[in-house]
Amino acid sequence: MDRVGHFIGGKHVAGTSGRFHPVFNPTLGEQSKEVALASRAEMDAAISNAQAAFPEWSAKSPIHRARVMFKYKELIEQNMQELGELLASEHGKTVPDAKGSVQRGLEVVEFACGIPHLLKGEYSDSVATGIDLYSMRQPLGVVSGITPFNFPAMVPMWMFAVAIACGNTFILKPSEKDPSVPMRLAELMLEAGAPPGVLNVVNGDKESVDAILEDPRIQAVSFVGSTPIAHYVYKKAAEAGKRCQAMGGAKNHMIVMPDADMDQASDALIGSAYGSAGERCMAISVAVPVGQEAAEALMASLRPKVETLKVGPSTDPDAHFGPLVTAEHREKVLSYVNLGIEEGADLVVDGRDFRMQGYESGYFMGGCLFDNVKPDMRIYKEEIFGPVLSVVRANDFDEALALPSDHEFGNGVSIFTHNGDAARDFARRVQVGMVGVNVPIPVPLSFHTFGGWKNSAFGDTNQHGPEGVKFYTKIKTVTSRWPGGNKIGPDFTIPTVKA
Repeated sequence: MDRVGHFIGGKHVAGTSGRFHPVFNPTLGEQSKEVALASRAEMDAAISNAQAAFPEWSAKSPIHRARVMFKYKELIEQNMQELGELLASEHGKTVPDAKGSVQRGLEVVEFACGIPHLLKGEYSDSVATGIDLYSMRQPLGVVSGITPFNFPAMVPMWMFAVAIACGNTFILKPSEKDPSVPMRLAELMLEAGAPPGVLNVVNGDKESVDAILEDPRIQAVSFVGSTPIAHYVYKKAAEAGKRCQAMGGAKNHMIVMPDADMDQASDALIGSAYGSAGERCMAISVAVPVGQEAAEALMASLRPKVETLKVGPSTDPDAHFGPLVTAEHREKVLSYVNLGIEEGADLVVDGRDFRMQGYESGYFMGGCLFDNVKPDMRIYKEEIFGPVLSVVRANDFDEALALPSDHEFGNGVSIFTHNGDAARDFARRVQVGMVGVNVPIPVPLSFHTFGGWKNSAFGDTNQHGPEGVKFYTKIKTVTSRWPGGNKIGPDFTIPTVKA
């Protein structure tokens, strides 16, 4: 059986801890590989390699680092099909969807190609007689990323592309469920011209996470995953004096106003709720039609589309979505569907018994659609992370606005309407970090930043964009005077600028 180790100091390193985690092909429902789980000693070796590589890499000019990123961009594009197929084989999402997620990561690499401009400081001439003042952005040192199973290419690139372009060296701890793509990304970074030790991949579990959080050589931690773990990572990182951005769970709503095009809205819901089998932190999992008439119209348009969703193997280019990532996760999602029935919601479309002919052992389930879900139900409060859409009917605009605003998660939300006043008012008042207007998945492009509010995010900075550059750099301010031949005597008062 194939075994995945680590990528440390520019080399593949076999695991020595004696601990391994199975890696499955979700389409076949079979174990395809096993991945080594690192020991503290292996994590220490990776950090030491990253620390040794930092002085040389950080001393490279921003233009040099940008050229490495340009080459990396070319290599990702050249290997897109391979990356998509490899990702799909371990995650289960369709190959077109997998390639799309790689592309969204690549867009952050493209953003990082502009690092010479992004690192420009500020300069003030003659702030006082003979004194100039300027600032510069400098890298932190060794930084790290802990990434989830649902985007094993996109989320790592959101982190390490900006961090490395800024001059840092990076430790990536990806999900043990689909480790092969992160390893390939590290190989391509070396091929692009980054020195050994600049990007290291250490596969592991909680032991590796704790090593990252506790080691004083690591200056910053970026995390994406569930809210309980995000809170744990943020708390431990803060206690250790590290910078930390930790993105957690979500419960994303789509408000459907009475004037919306119901066919357009239902199409948007189908793609955003069921794409990638709902295993997206920005998936729409709650539809909120406003008014009884809108609710009936939306359900009439939505139900037949859910009933005709095409579920298929990850290699089927016509499939709308593939299997869930593991058998355990499939059982968890099914348990939420059963819970929703117990709580009194109406299961309008039941995908629990779906079986894929020829792939009976795969981790498939069909799309599920609940109507008349209430805000006090657990299937509304908790993140299901599967192909399950809940419809919560609202009587009016204010009630609809309150649902996402009052929810403990504040990642993303959308409104579908033709009314500009309603859309503008909603965007201003809703207590959610990312808002879409007639856009079902409001993920900002790479030159803006990604981040939610409330229990969807811990920390003061967002992922990628200008916020990413701020997160992975520190500001140094220099006050400079060249006195020439004039003797300057002691001054015992605090420096001030005289009018």
